Amino acid sequence: MDVLADVLAVTRLTNTTLCSARFAAPWGLVFEPARRATFHIVSRGSCWLLPGAGSDPVRMHQGDVVLLAHGSGHALADHPDTPTEHFGTYGGTLKSGPPEGDTSQLFCGAFYFEQDGPNPILSLLPPVIHLPADRAQGAHDLQAVVRLLMQESAESAPGSQTVIARLMDVLFVYVVRTWLKEQPERAAGWIGALRDPQIGRVLSMIHAAPQQRWTVELLAKEVSMSRAAFAKRFTTLVHEAPQTYLRRWRMDLAARLLRETKGSVGWVANQVGYESETTFSATFRRSRAVAPGRYRAQHSRLSA
Repeated sequence: MDVLADVLAVTRLTNTTLCSARFAAPWGLVFEPARRATFHIVSRGSCWLLPGAGSDPVRMHQGDVVLLAHGSGHALADHPDTPTEHFGTYGGTLKSGPPEGDTSQLFCGAFYFEQDGPNPILSLLPPVIHLPADRAQGAHDLQAVVRLLMQESAESAPGSQTVIARLMDVLFVYVVRTWLKEQPERAAGWIGALRDPQIGRVLSMIHAAPQQRWTVELLAKEVSMSRAAFAKRFTTLVHEAPQTYLRRWRMDLAARLLRETKGSVGWVANQVGYESETTFSATFRRSRAVAPGRYRAQHSRLSA
């Protein structure tokens, strides 16, 4: 079971291109706080990332990739002192034709997740992941995706929008992978725990069969560990106890089923491992602060 892919599917990763243009100095763009993760690629020239919230400006060069995972407001500019304006209403100079002079070419996009609670992926990432070109070039898969993304953006060939959207999804996974490789063993929560043979296998089993009546004893037995040793290692690596992780994942999956299907609440309960609809409803209410039926009425994307 590909746990990361499963989480991405349940949280419904989608993306959009915010801008793809070449800017002539002086220029500055503000990206307001929003419920999304934003990324920027410098495909030519250089610029400054101004993360805000008292953080120091970050110099970005051609080939750099940055992901701002928590939706915080930030800015990009040719210089930290340049006045900025909202990227959607930018009235400065956009260059066309062959590159020339003091210009910077950027590709900016955003990732959205359908997650009404804390996002199980973004919550584990730092506010800013900056992959300098020389560091990113060591991740050949990431660089290949960046090159293809820039090529499709520049050429506007038939079907480019579809290709760009797919490449952006791949870019997100590769940025997370590149960041994860540099994290120590006990960092990055459940994403980092996927690297551990035994705990990674347990996570795969939970995601492959969330309806299974998993107990700590049964999970420990599946990976030939004592109950105490398993519980300690799982909690150390995942940063939450096995039953806490299992319950949270079941509620995330139940929320998706309530949004996307017309199955009864009892059916949803059974799909995520609850024989009692009453117990499931009480657990869901504690997780989402609303009963399952009310949640469906508020969030369902299906017509009546």
